[in-house]
Amino acid sequence: MRRTLVLAGLVTALLAGAAVAYAAAGDDDYGGYPTSSNATTTEAARSTEAKTSTYSYKATMNAKGEVPKPNAPANAAGNFNATVTQKSGKATIRWTLSFRNLSGKAVGAHIHKGAAGVAGPVVVPLCGPCRNGQNKRQSIDNDLAEALEKGGYYVNVHTAKNAGGEIRGQLKLVGK
Repeated sequence: MRRTLVLAGLVTALLAGAAVAYAAAGDDDYGGYPTSSNATTTEAARSTEAKTSTYSYKATMNAKGEVPKPNAPANAAGNFNATVTQKSGKATIRWTLSFRNLSGKAVGAHIHKGAAGVAGPVVVPLCGPCRNGQNKRQSIDNDLAEALEKGGYYVNVHTAKNAGGEIRGQLKLVGK
């Protein structure tokens, strides 16, 4: 009788071990297809995949927009175009800068926080020195990417003669 009990215990242990291994392999009563709890987990993972948001901006720059007023040629001007992409809690900006008729070489360009007619702090250094037609892609803070949508930011180009900025233009959201 003792042998029967030991043998029964071994068979029970083997069957229990096989059941655990079978369950861990993901096989079930549905021919190896995921159960509804597994399917729900997969659907949840897909629904939490990051969505991509893309916004386009433009700024038309001139000396009249700069604060304080620069000592610049009247026909100094430029354009700034940018696309901000947000995905997975990260943001990047891809931009192109062009300018003409400046008082000298462009020693720097930035995105600043500030309403029209108000000087503000730099939030994104773009280039320095800068060349006409320059473009770049760089990471920016995700909070800043969201703030840009609301407005209140400008781009300017600096020269040695106008270190505070020679041309400036407010960033405008032109596409989502």
